[in-house]
Amino acid sequence: MHTFQQLAETVKNYFNQESFTGTPNQLYEPIAYTLADGGKRIRPILLLAANELFGGNIESVRYAAIGIETFHNFTLLHDDLMDRSPVRRGKPTVYRKWNDNTAILSGDAMNILAWRYFLRTPHDNLQRILQTFEKTSMEICEGQQYDMNFESRDDVTIDEYMEMIRLKTAVLLGGALQIGALYANAPDNDIKHLYNFGIGIGLAFQLRDDLLDAFGNTATFGKQTGTDIRDNKKTYLFLRAIEKASPEQRQILMHLFSTNPENADNKIKEVLNIYSQLEIRNDVETRINELTNQAMHELDSISRPDEQKNTLRTIALSLLDRNV
Repeated sequence: MHTFQQLAETVKNYFNQESFTGTPNQLYEPIAYTLADGGKRIRPILLLAANELFGGNIESVRYAAIGIETFHNFTLLHDDLMDRSPVRRGKPTVYRKWNDNTAILSGDAMNILAWRYFLRTPHDNLQRILQTFEKTSMEICEGQQYDMNFESRDDVTIDEYMEMIRLKTAVLLGGALQIGALYANAPDNDIKHLYNFGIGIGLAFQLRDDLLDAFGNTATFGKQTGTDIRDNKKTYLFLRAIEKASPEQRQILMHLFSTNPENADNKIKEVLNIYSQLEIRNDVETRINELTNQAMHELDSISRPDEQKNTLRTIALSLLDRNV
């Protein structure tokens, strides 16, 4: 079994050996720009780890790994545009470096490239694999729409929020694991546990991301902080604060999340002050730990030797071990 670091290097080599150039240059240059840095590339690493866990040959799923990461980055191009996020992985987002139309069209092209990569790997389970990828892709779009809907609603519940982030974030982690296992002809019951492991980790990861957006450092987080508050996002932090707040605090929060000042610094400061008063950070950390434990229980339930699951454990913990 390969280690997390070895799989990360393998994925890096896969991308280094690919060319994302073409004509017209205006379409392909933003794609190469996006995929050159790559970030952590967790989703293709999960796909390879799941494949190897059930006796697969990771070289045989090279293109599926590239495809899942290309698709993930396509969603980021459009997400950054919709959220008007200026920074991704410490550098300007595509719509900021080029323009809105470029982010839309280059993102669309990346979506097509992702499907092309999947179709390059023949397999007896290919129809089921593509159905899994299609379902995952549609769920991500559904999650993104819920996310936008929540911005104009004042009655979002924590359960609704958790379902939204399951769709928007967690299903791609679960889908990557499921696809890797399908390529290795894994038993259905194990695939179910593996998928649930990915969902649990994905939920915990998104809550960690929410926490970092509020309390993190831009230099280490890789994205501008405070954007969720600026954009009136009904995150777990906000919803939990509404539950715990006094009538006066609740009124202030509801007012602040109805405003769109040109300079949001004071708004962000006021919201964070209330979050700190209500000890929201501790509540989020507790929920992250609960989700992580549930995910690890799913991993433990897979019918493979424990030592062969160590790579997945390491990947999961690395996703969540990001300091606020």
